[in-house]
Formats: sequence, structure tokens, C-alpha cells
Amino acid sequence: MPNALPLPEVARLALQCLDLTSLNDADTPADIAALCQRAQTRFGPVAAVCVWPRFVAQARSLLPASIHVAAVANFPAGALDVALALSDVKAIKDAGGDEVDVVLPYRALMNGQTAECADFLQQVREASRPLALKVIIESGVLASPALIAQATQLALAAGADFVKTSTGKTPVSATPEAATEILREIATSGSPAAGFKASGGIRSVPDAKLYLDMAAAALGADALTAKRFRFGASGLLNDIEAVLAGQASAPSTSAY
Repeated sequence: MPNALPLPEVARLALQCLDLTSLNDADTPADIAALCQRAQTRFGPVAAVCVWPRFVAQARSLLPASIHVAAVANFPAGALDVALALSDVKAIKDAGGDEVDVVLPYRALMNGQTAECADFLQQVREASRPLALKVIIESGVLASPALIAQATQLALAAGADFVKTSTGKTPVSATPEAATEILREIATSGSPAAGFKASGGIRSVPDAKLYLDMAAAALGADALTAKRFRFGASGLLNDIEAVLAGQASAPSTSAY
């Protein structure tokens, strides 16, 4: 269990579960080259890099097969736009990507369009096979436990490999409260291989430890591998490397 591990071991575990991300509107090939170089740290590799679909081929060419390439679909707006999402998925597959992070049409869900959201996810799931599929539910906007639970249920029913909290593009990203709801649904869903991705606002190893502890409590310590647990972060790697180099960690910014 992470709560029994010293902080450097937590940092090493977080590194192994990290999706190193660059999703800035102004990203260039030079930015992606730097990202891919950064993903191969002196302490070991990250789990994946996450980029825009247009950079998948470049990232794949710069990384060893052991580091997955993820890219986003229907991102970040999360409109109820199946054609856009399927176009993104096709681009990711054709370019050699390994994983798709798709945004659930969360505002449509908030408007009661449950069947339409379920159909959207089913079509994306079928189109994305055999790639791993992470469904971003935008939990900070859904806000209520009931809506977060419903979005998680829809994602799991469609066959998502991971349920992911956030795009990182809204004022509220990952929170322990949202993680509680998502992990509860995963644990009781009958989907034993489904995983959880905490994304947005996680910048310190103590923050990461909080989510690792929660996942271990809900899903078991065996779930704390890149196959079932991920962090979506760009800033977290700085603190991971600091801790692994023997320096002090940044203080936690998450309250629970």
C-alpha cells in the first residue's frame, strides 16, 4: 500500500503511472520532441505521453515501444459530435497511437441526453479497438456525485479501459471527492480490468500519494500499475524527479 511506502517509492510508482502531457493550442513539433525526450528520465520512463492527434506519428517515432502514445479525441469541448470524435480516433489509429483519451459529451449528459451519450461512447469504443480507451468525464463540471457516478457507469458500460477525471482545461480538475465516486463505481461495476486516471492539478508527490492510496483502498494494491492507474499531468514530473534526487517535495495542495 502506498501509505506504507516512503516518499521516494511513491514517487517511483507515480513515475511508472504517469501520462506526460502536452495539450497546448500552440504546441509545435519542437515541443513534442522535448516532451518525448523528457519522458525518458534518468530514473526510468513514464507510462505514456499524451498529445494532440496531429503529433502522434512524431511521438511514436521518437519513443521506444515501452512508452505508449496517447492522444485526445473530442477534446477539450466534449460536444455531442460523433463525427468529430470518430475522425480523431481514426487519425490516432492511422498514426500508430496506442491509446485514445476521449471527452464524454458531459454537457449533453447534464441536459438529460443519456441515451445519446451512451451511443456516442459505444461508437467510439468500437472505432478505437484495439487501442486502450480512456473516457474523460470532466468531473469538475459535472460536480454532483450523482452525475459523476452516472458518467462513470456509462463509460464502463461502453467498455472503457479507464475513467479519467478531467481535461485539465476547466477551473476544477481532479478532486478527491470525484475520485471517490469514480473508484466506487469501478469497484462495483463488474469490470475487473477497468482503471482510473486522475488528471489535472496534481503537481506534487504528496498529491499523487493521496490518489494512489484511494485507488489501493478501492481496487486493491494490485491495481497500482500503469494497466489500471494513471496520472495525467505535465507538472508532476518535476516533483517526482526532485524527490527521487533526494530533494524535498512540494507540499500537497489537495485537501481531503
